[in-house]
Amino acid sequence: MKKHVIFIFCLLCISTYAAAQKAISEQMALTAMDKLFKDARFTNAEKGPTWTYDMGVVLEGMAEVWRNTGDATYFNYIQNWMDRYVAEDGEIRNYRATEYNIDHVKNGRSLLLLYKVTGRQKYLKASEKLYAQLKTHPRTHEGGFWHKKVYPYQMWLDGLYMAQPFYTEYAALMNIPSIYDDVVNQFTYMESHARDTKTGLLYHGWDESKQERWADPNTGLSKHFWGRGMGWFAMALVDVLDNFPEDHPRRGELVGILRRTLNAAAKFQDPKTGVWYDVIDLGKREGNYVEASASSMFVYAMAKAVRKGYVKPSFQKHVQKGYAGLLKEFVTPAGPDRVDLNRVVEVSGLGGKKYRDGSFAYYMSEPIRTNDPKGVGAFILASSEVEFAESPQPKNKVLVTLDNFYNKEFKKSPSGRMEPYHYLWNGDDNNGFSLLGRIFEQHGGALHTLPDAPTSQNLAKSKIYLIVDPDTEKETAKPNFMTEAQAKEIANWVHKGGVLVLFSNDVGNCEISKFNILPQQFGITFNEDSRNKVKGDQFEMGAIEIPAGTGIFDRTKKIYIKEISTMQVKQPAKAVVQDNGDNIIVSAKYGKGTVFAIGDPWLYNEYTDGRKLPAEYQNFEAAHELVSWLIKQTK
Repeated sequence: MKKHVIFIFCLLCISTYAAAQKAISEQMALTAMDKLFKDARFTNAEKGPTWTYDMGVVLEGMAEVWRNTGDATYFNYIQNWMDRYVAEDGEIRNYRATEYNIDHVKNGRSLLLLYKVTGRQKYLKASEKLYAQLKTHPRTHEGGFWHKKVYPYQMWLDGLYMAQPFYTEYAALMNIPSIYDDVVNQFTYMESHARDTKTGLLYHGWDESKQERWADPNTGLSKHFWGRGMGWFAMALVDVLDNFPEDHPRRGELVGILRRTLNAAAKFQDPKTGVWYDVIDLGKREGNYVEASASSMFVYAMAKAVRKGYVKPSFQKHVQKGYAGLLKEFVTPAGPDRVDLNRVVEVSGLGGKKYRDGSFAYYMSEPIRTNDPKGVGAFILASSEVEFAESPQPKNKVLVTLDNFYNKEFKKSPSGRMEPYHYLWNGDDNNGFSLLGRIFEQHGGALHTLPDAPTSQNLAKSKIYLIVDPDTEKETAKPNFMTEAQAKEIANWVHKGGVLVLFSNDVGNCEISKFNILPQQFGITFNEDSRNKVKGDQFEMGAIEIPAGTGIFDRTKKIYIKEISTMQVKQPAKAVVQDNGDNIIVSAKYGKGTVFAIGDPWLYNEYTDGRKLPAEYQNFEAAHELVSWLIKQTK
């Protein structure tokens, strides 16, 4: 079954959802906002909210819903919570590094997100404190992080999720390459000690000292395979790989561990319900039950692994079956645009004051909750990932290349290095294209950046090529201006079937006169003007109405673009959108190829992520429609 059918299939499992207005991920997110973190641990003004990983899991889900929807409600929820903890100097309320609790590192991912998007230094300073904990965190003799100071010499599966995704992302942001080997080591240590060779499953915990009562005196291992523990481990792997260098010699080791973990989990997917038991391998044992958080974690990790190509596409059958099972077994309506998640085990651990001996009876004794944050966060992640894969996909991935030659600005990164920035795929700030890149991926695109002048050779595999805001001399000391020869190379590529996207800018912010050599190949000339000059938050000054019948935008009615260059057109170009006699959006068919042009970078994060524009402006929706249209032009 094709990926875009999965969600519809799953909704039919619960007829109540068939007419739902919002995606299931949003319904769960709205329930979380309504019901979670309302008790005294989080509302006591004097003591302040408890710094807990439970919240971090929910905030991870909120971030994905925000990215999928462009609705700032979800981003603001993350920021509002973190602002209750983080002072301007980066101090974190109710966090104590000297506890050496690996769980307390989890929320660092939310801090890094906030820093990357907003640029506010307090979030970076706070994340530095969590990194400082890891630098001195106690370790086993071979180098594995202890789960907690109060659990000496112990590694638990949970701990890999709590620290490693943050540790890896911090390494990438701050340019600390030595961390990458340490990250791989953490996973290899855990797997080498905890993996059962017969089943491939991983035991919940390992005690190097073999002194704990729950530990086997010979192996140091706990007694059982806890579902959520393996779920944490699997999620850690797929999230770490997001920021782990593609060319690192040990990346393959992480992918190998992920595959072994998911293959083992798949073998114990309950054939009747499609989900997983709390103690994963003892489904037939009396008292055991299918559990929502572990099941959500496996669906999320599997779905993401399929999308990223870490496992074979045939693995999709486990995702489909698992997600249908999540909806049928655990999810119930909870009012308009709300759902509840049932049968989430509250917590399971090893040792401690109220001693947890790791026996089957112990796991079965832990309370089961509705809407426990750990399950809610994992379910939001799982449903967001499945929903992300809904869009119709081309038969083969479409290589989408973004120019970084004509637009080649640099700025100092947090690590102190000068790095490329401005309208790039990896930019999460206002001027980045991270959301646009994500939309391309959602519709079947594979992202690429071209730092060199375009040639027939380096464009050969590209199906779509974007050139955005060519540099002026005030922006770059030695800008790369368009040449006649380069324009001919690009035009020949388009003639053979390439799809060229030109996002210019207004005069003064973009080199237009020399750049026009290229669009004039297709009957397009950017005017050296500046229209839609917006004063402050008078957004209506940048409003453009989208007429019916454009052939590109069916649902989009109104967009926002400011300080733009208009265009002159002649054959083969034609106007797609006009306003007061000005050509705002233009397209052209040229040989077998297509050109799309607009006088503004308009789909950068500032105007797609929902945090600035009023809801009436549909730039996020327009991005989806444009990307879908561009992908179709490559056929």
